[in-house]
Amino acid sequence: MLMHPRTSSVVELQEQTIEGLHDFLMATVLSRYAVQGGQAIDLGAGSGALALRLRMLGLDVVAADINAEGFRADVPFTPLSLNGQDFASRLKGPFDLVTAVEVIEHLESPVGFLRNVRRLLKPRGVAVITTPNVDSAPARLKFFLYGTLRLMDERGDRTHISPIFWDMLTRQYLPRAGLNLVEHHPYPPRGYKATRRHYAWVFSILAGLLPGDTLLGDNHVLVLRPGA
Repeated sequence: MLMHPRTSSVVELQEQTIEGLHDFLMATVLSRYAVQGGQAIDLGAGSGALALRLRMLGLDVVAADINAEGFRADVPFTPLSLNGQDFASRLKGPFDLVTAVEVIEHLESPVGFLRNVRRLLKPRGVAVITTPNVDSAPARLKFFLYGTLRLMDERGDRTHISPIFWDMLTRQYLPRAGLNLVEHHPYPPRGYKATRRHYAWVFSILAGLLPGDTLLGDNHVLVLRPGA
């Protein structure tokens, strides 16, 4: 485990996510589930911006990512491949809180990753995971017209290799991993940031007219607990 005593300011660290997602997580989810003095780990920590936010909530935080390149937070850091079949065994858990923001879609085995998250959690622990919403209204229209996935095609991040479809996630992935979904939040809650503004309002209206819980938002925010 490495220490990086470089900065303690969240403002100085780049948030490698869609704009405003960290603020939304803090206000909507993390502030409610943070256990004062509890143990937390941020998987796929990037610059360490979220790890610092978790520490501000009174958590004892560690971070992990493929390497320390770009990591600037002064919290303990473990270089770790999250594609490893049993990467949880290399971390000193269990934890009260596990976070993985915009990580799972970069990995080769989403179910394997979720199983490791389950192993890292205490019996009453919570995992907060986010991922691009490939079931949103704009994503469905783009796939219908062009046969490509929004935020995951040649115009998106080329390291996105595992789209997380809502039906497969809830019906197959989470049960196989031993996790229960306790909360789901779309981000943004009522619209889209990754869509041109003059189209976004049209999709918001369309999402309100059609059935389904996944038509709004560019990202899923998932709150998970260990299952039986």
